[in-house]
Amino acid sequence: MKSTWQREIQVVNEALDKYLPPATTFPPEIHRAVRYSVFAGGKRLRPLLNLAAAAVFGVPQQHALPTACALEMIHTYSLIHDDLPALDNDDFRRGRPANHKVFGEAVAILAGDALLTLAFEIIATKAPEFFPAQTVVSLQQEVSKAAGMAGMIGGQVVDIISEGKPLKAETLEYIHRHKTGALFTCCVRCGAIMGQATAEELNTLTSFAQKIGLAFQIVDDILDIVGKEEQLGKKTGSDITKQKMTYPALYGVQKAQIKADALLAEAFAAVEQFGDRAVKLKQLAHLLVKRQK
Repeated sequence: MKSTWQREIQVVNEALDKYLPPATTFPPEIHRAVRYSVFAGGKRLRPLLNLAAAAVFGVPQQHALPTACALEMIHTYSLIHDDLPALDNDDFRRGRPANHKVFGEAVAILAGDALLTLAFEIIATKAPEFFPAQTVVSLQQEVSKAAGMAGMIGGQVVDIISEGKPLKAETLEYIHRHKTGALFTCCVRCGAIMGQATAEELNTLTSFAQKIGLAFQIVDDILDIVGKEEQLGKKTGSDITKQKMTYPALYGVQKAQIKADALLAEAFAAVEQFGDRAVKLKQLAHLLVKRQK
């Protein structure tokens, strides 16, 4: 992954470093905590998706970076909060102690809050350098919806209240499409919005992103069963322990993998109309679904 996308990942990391206050900024406790998680070795899949979608329409990388980085900040905030004892109660993330194990629960909560808030500030203050006001408003609308009760938060809540309950296909799909899929879809849609995509093009890319987002979470559930802890950087088997609603639990590992592969094929077919302009999007989609960690 990193060898293929190293240049793009480096560009994203440099931009994140620029947008985040230095670790020594007062009060240093919050800035150290924020940087600890942002630079914990993430694959930067969401900003890469955003940049690739923007590139379909010829948007310069530099113009798309503020939104791409904002989306990564929101993703990182969600991981910090997910690991907290009140939610998934995980002690490790990406092979090292979770934020709250290093900085304490209070600072970890505030670090997540800080990243969510900063994400909107970055779009509001940096995106206008490259896009008209209406485009910036549209970006804010997309991101707020994906991160809120109609997106990630809604999916997280249903995930929590469904633990230990009988498995239902419609509930499972709601969780996956909102808790994980909403931000993936937002990344792609924001790229298209920056590129002034037509309504038809936006619908096509939305379909692509929804399929990829669902496939990604199915694979995540599979890896929680068959993956290796040293590769994943976190404990495996937690979904079973917590009696979480997952595709492997409902359909079995083999059928879940077949579903993920089918979604990938459908996603590829959805963007055929873009020809070579969608090559990077398809490469990323393949990595998302075929990854081993």
